[in-house]
Amino acid sequence: MQKISGQELAIDGYNVIITIEAALSGRPLIFGDDGFLRDISVLSSNFRRTRRTEESLRLIYALLKERKPHRTMFLFDAPSSKSGRLAQEVKRQLQEMDIPGDAEAIRVPEDILIGFPGIVATSDTAIIDQSARIVDLAGFLIRQRVPSAPILRFKKSGLVPIRK
Repeated sequence: MQKISGQELAIDGYNVIITIEAALSGRPLIFGDDGFLRDISVLSSNFRRTRRTEESLRLIYALLKERKPHRTMFLFDAPSSKSGRLAQEVKRQLQEMDIPGDAEAIRVPEDILIGFPGIVATSDTAIIDQSARIVDLAGFLIRQRVPSAPILRFKKSGLVPIRK
């Protein structure tokens, strides 16, 4: 995760936050063959801000303070309910914590994330496949700060727990 220091960082907002929330809630995560952790609860269409959202953001902010990317951009899907409000809140919190960055709710975040010149934080396969510099920010934070998160991996015999 050291590679984000001094770099431009774009965060796939809902993707990263929901994955961390899943871990904090004890919902199972899948460890993909590409080395990225993914949430399998399919909550993105029904996202509701909760105390887990705040916990997830605190973990992300702590990492940003520690690793000091040059600038961080959080991108949220505007069609999702209350994305604009969440983006405004994240923007305010970044300013309060003196973390260089911004947050926006836009119609299609993938249009910016794919081809972003800096580093992209996501576990979305479509974005990963089309981006040069990717980091599994959620996976890193979960491994470091949420040791109780249940992580599964596909094997020939089926899903096998890596961590219970």
